[in-house]
Amino acid sequence: MTHDSYPDALIRDILKTTKRIALVGASANEARPSWIVTKYLLDRGYRILPVNPTLEGRTLFGVPVVGTLAGLAEPVDVVEVFRRPEYLPGHAEEILAMAPRPAAVWFQLGIRHDGAAERLARAGIRVVQDRCMMPEHRRLLRVA
Repeated sequence: MTHDSYPDALIRDILKTTKRIALVGASANEARPSWIVTKYLLDRGYRILPVNPTLEGRTLFGVPVVGTLAGLAEPVDVVEVFRRPEYLPGHAEEILAMAPRPAAVWFQLGIRHDGAAERLARAGIRVVQDRCMMPEHRRLLRVA
């Protein structure tokens, strides 16, 4: 996969089969895209597990924030990343160390690192880059 475009069927399948999402780069600031997307996904029935070392120990949306993916208390279907591209190789290593591994990794709109995406894809993890889950969910699942 080139990661320049994705078939709607792939995106739809990820959105339909996902129940739990680890959100790396979670924010307590209601004006931040990660907060807005988190709220949208929660309102659509997804379980969101926030990950942010600066907020570790706090609670967002009634869920304790962990500092790293290794701190998650339950497995996730998707890791969604709201971090700058230079951090993605490190996050890819964290994701590859997860047991069990997520079925998919989603890099938020404007976030892309082809090397990290390829490393994850070679390990059998579906990767979506430079897309936002919220409009993709609205578009493909016809949800307002």
